[in-house]
Order: sequence, then structure tokens, then C-alpha cells
Amino acid sequence: MATLLEQLRGMTTVVADSGDIDSIRKFKPTDSTTNPSLIAAAAGMPAYAPIVDEVLMKARAEAGGNASDETVAALAFKSLAVAFGCKILEIVPGRVSTEVDARLSYDTEKSIAMARDIIAQYEKAGLSRERVLIKLASTWEGIKAAEILEKEGIHCNLTLLFGLHQAIASAEAKVTLISPFVGRILDWYKKDTGKDYTGADDPGVQSVTTIYNYYKHFGHKTVVMGASFRNIGEITELAGCDLLTIAPKLLAELESKQGDLPRKLDASKAAAMSIEKIPMDKATFDKMHAADRMASDKLTEGIEGFSKALEELEQLLARRLSEISEKQTVGAH
Repeated sequence: MATLLEQLRGMTTVVADSGDIDSIRKFKPTDSTTNPSLIAAAAGMPAYAPIVDEVLMKARAEAGGNASDETVAALAFKSLAVAFGCKILEIVPGRVSTEVDARLSYDTEKSIAMARDIIAQYEKAGLSRERVLIKLASTWEGIKAAEILEKEGIHCNLTLLFGLHQAIASAEAKVTLISPFVGRILDWYKKDTGKDYTGADDPGVQSVTTIYNYYKHFGHKTVVMGASFRNIGEITELAGCDLLTIAPKLLAELESKQGDLPRKLDASKAAAMSIEKIPMDKATFDKMHAADRMASDKLTEGIEGFSKALEELEQLLARRLSEISEKQTVGAH
């Protein structure tokens, strides 16, 4: 009998949620997505020191011989996620998602500028923009940035998405893809209510199901990629979703299990449902966001968490550069 992973691949595009190139190579996903926390974790692994060092050396050459370590580290920081993305694209046949600095989440213009810079780096490396998704936080400003970028042929992945209002705004902005965060929604409800949830009762599963059905009912072209899973039960309850981005540990669990995997999300069934249309403008978005405690809490927390991971990554690069400089000084003597 086919494994759960094999059956899932028959109805859903499976994406690896990892910056660990060896794991991506092992599970052979169609696409791969990274975030600041994953890139920071991968950059700290000895196996990827050569990638980090190469980026640092290129940044040093670009900055010039008199540049401070801090200046070089800042330049390298801008290029590291793209360097990992290029390596990942040697393995996956589809696309990689690369994130705009989370600290720009409430600045439309700066988000657009950084997105264009990321795409320019990929194209300079010989990779088409068709193989890259720019990740932006699902703030109103991030969604507006994505709307402009999509018109330039830069495809976007709206991340840190927790509420229907964020999903509708993204679809109306004609973004390529959204990443609703299943596990983080579950985390919030478990903490808030003190209850545990399983299967179809999982509030994260219910949120993605509602978004998927809304999109398919109204014919939105934006696709749904469930993300941030805590267990394989959440994944099997979303079988049939357009895409699911799954961490290596859960991919391994799906690969190790057999049994029947029924389709849970179905576009043809969604088309026949009775669903109210909600036109989205900033006032409606702000009102719905303020009324949704979970979405408000998790969006703020997510942006803060990714921002902290970026600061740690900058510090890691500065330390690594200092180590390289010391070795070169010793070698020169």
C-alpha cells in the first residue's frame, strides 16, 4: 500500500519547509520555502559554513578593503537567503520562497525595494523570477506591496496569515500564493482555552478549510499553501489543499506510515457551497483584524519572532567574519 506521503502527493503539491539542503535533497519536494528562523538555523550548521563563508567573502570584495566588519556583515546578510535559495533550486524542480526583511512589514515602499533587490540577485545568478516567490508578511502594507510586485511579474507568497480578512485582501490583490499558519493558530487556541484539539476540530485546520473554500467558491486564482504544522493529523485533514509546506520531521513521519488518505478539500464541492462574499478595503481589514484576537496576536508575535531571528543572523555573520579575519591575520604572519 502507498505511504501517506505518496498519497498526499497525488492530490497536493508537497513543499519542504526547511533551509536544510540535505533534508530537501532527501525528500525531493516540488518546491521549498524558507523563513528567517530556518535560514538562521541552517547558517549556524557546520555543513553550510562554506556557503556562509562564500557569501561573506563576496560581500567583503563588494564593500572594499577598508569596510568595517559590520558593513560587510550587513551586505552579506542581504545575500545569504538568496545564496541558500540558489542551492535549493539546484535540487527542487519548482520554486523557492525567499523572505523580505520582517522589520519592513509595515513599510510598503521599502518592502517593494527589497523584493526587487532579491529578484535582481536571483536573475544575476542566472535564475528566472518565475522560480522565486517573494515572501511578505500579511499586513495591509505587505499585501499592497505584493499587489504592485505582482504587476511587475514578481510572484509573492503572503506569510504570517491567520485570518480570513488577510486571505481575502491577498486574493483581491491577485497575489500568487498565501501561507496560512495552521500550527500557530492551534498554539494560540490551546493557550487561550486550555483545551486540546485534534482532527477536523483543530482551529488551524478549520481556518485553512474556510479560506480554501472561499477561494474556490469565488474563483480566486491565488493558491493556498497550508504551513506551520504541529502534527501529521493537521496535514491529513488538509489533503487536497493546493500546496502544503511541511518540515522534514513530519515528511519523514508521513513517509513511514501507510493507510487510506481521503481527500478533505475539494474545489468542486466548494463551488457549490453557500458562502458570503466580503469585499475588502483597509477599513474592513482593520476592523476584522482588531476583532480577531488570535490573528492580531499571532501576526505581531510572528513579525517580532522573525525580526529577532534576523538580528541573530546578523550577529552570527559578524562573528563568522571576525573569525575569518583573525585566521587571515595569523596566516599573514
